[in-house]
Amino acid sequence: MKNISRVMKYVCLVLIGAFHLIPFYILFNMAFKSSEETTSKWRFPVRATWDNFANAWEQAHLARALGNNLIITFFAVLLVVLIGALASYPLARFQTKWNQFVYMLSISCLIVPALTILVPLYKFIVDLGGINTYWAVIMTQVTFSLPMTIFLFTGFINTVPRELDEAGLIDGSSRIGIFFRIIMPLLKPITSTVIILIGLQVWNDYQFSIFFLQKPSVQTIPVALSQFISQFQNQVNWVAAGCFIGMLPMTVVYLFLQKYFIKGMADGAIKG
Repeated sequence: MKNISRVMKYVCLVLIGAFHLIPFYILFNMAFKSSEETTSKWRFPVRATWDNFANAWEQAHLARALGNNLIITFFAVLLVVLIGALASYPLARFQTKWNQFVYMLSISCLIVPALTILVPLYKFIVDLGGINTYWAVIMTQVTFSLPMTIFLFTGFINTVPRELDEAGLIDGSSRIGIFFRIIMPLLKPITSTVIILIGLQVWNDYQFSIFFLQKPSVQTIPVALSQFISQFQNQVNWVAAGCFIGMLPMTVVYLFLQKYFIKGMADGAIKG
């Protein structure tokens, strides 16, 4: 009976894994098929071609779009990690009624879809002169990413012994010194988790970028690739190739941080 149960578990894992690989399989087929090939998306290309990658790179100006993505994602993630960690430390260490209210208010923002306030947000950005600027998108991404970040950091800091804070106070350190010298180095697992989750969210963002980054010179990869599918053209193969190029940087980041990812997610969520 145990053997049957074990076999069923492995079968389920294989099926789940295969189900998640289907989009990548289709993406691979479409990226290497020529525009003239009209076979099913489920079939391998009859003649694989790299032309789609060259066309996507040149026509969508992906070199420039990659640079825009890197700038926006880097500064957005940096601010989210710094602000989220600093905000979570007092919320975890001083559980007063006011801090509990602030924490619950922050977490409640997770249920608010960004699109519901997009119109007033757009008007606000226009009034500030933030259209076609990096800082407008960066600050918008930081704002909508902080609730999840605070939830994860607060839960993880709750697992850090309070005796470390007391030892730092005895040694004469300030609270800010304790945070940066003692607490922050211990947050490596959850910081890696936040970098991956928020980094992917910002890197792949379309809803804010399409409204706030209208000039071609500041457009990100999703917006740049969207021009291939319109009323006048439908270059799905180019989009697939561009998606392959666009996912490489975040794939490399994940490979470097993956050993911390699961631990950070588990520890940050259990006590959050």
